[in-house]
Amino acid sequence: MTDSRYRAIKAYKNEEFLNSTDARSLRILSEYIEPYTRFKEFHVRDTIVFFGSARFVDKETAEEMVRKAEAGDGDLAEAKRKLRTSRYYEDTRALAAKLTKWSKSLEGTDRRFVVCSGGGPGIMEAANRGASEAKGENIGLNISLPFEQNDNPYITRRLTFEFHYFFMRKFWFSYMAKAMIVMPGGFGTLDEFMEVVTLVQTLKIKKKLPIVLFGTEYWDSILNMEPLVEYGTISPGDLNLFFRTDSVEDAYQYLVKELTEAGLDDDSDDEAEVPTPDLGVQ
Repeated sequence: MTDSRYRAIKAYKNEEFLNSTDARSLRILSEYIEPYTRFKEFHVRDTIVFFGSARFVDKETAEEMVRKAEAGDGDLAEAKRKLRTSRYYEDTRALAAKLTKWSKSLEGTDRRFVVCSGGGPGIMEAANRGASEAKGENIGLNISLPFEQNDNPYITRRLTFEFHYFFMRKFWFSYMAKAMIVMPGGFGTLDEFMEVVTLVQTLKIKKKLPIVLFGTEYWDSILNMEPLVEYGTISPGDLNLFFRTDSVEDAYQYLVKELTEAGLDDDSDDEAEVPTPDLGVQ
């Protein structure tokens, strides 16, 4: 018997087909099922999600940038801005560490309130770093982008993900979250914050979901929502859908209180089948 000149390829191994337009639904479905399988394997029941700018750096790095710029190597104004905004990196790092230590102290639970970020640099790195420094597992939901988005080194190895579709990545941010912290950020952070607030306002997210808007000076200069109330496009109570603060301790106390009152009583079945799990999102 001679070898055939052509050997058929199984459909699920046919990369040309899997990358085609016709197989888009399979790629979308895989970004739903594969993360769920890993979360189930690691017994991750829920998360605390951090959003914020990819462009902030830690204080030590910023101080080094200032020293170099003062010596003639670099843009001094930009370096000083990096130093000024490094407080948000350090506050994120500290808050993620405090929340991780608290979640690890809970008795009789699986992995609860695991710190989760977008997996990249800046605020995302700070959140994963704080959780890692508290010796806690943590999650990175990364996305393929042409810039700014590389896995940071602090994510738990088996809990780092690479998404192609923004909407599937955002689904997993919302689906597992029991709390969200929104640090200063750009277009992406605004998009994530506004989408989640809209889902809470319209009751598409029914579970209790405390949201912290961290950095009052920054957000007050970016978001003036009072005119929305004045023009009647939102209700006055909608401004209470999130908690504003500049304090790591205040954010921590608020979240622990909210999560203790609501999150710890959640009886959602983390062993549910993929098509039917109910974590509060319709």
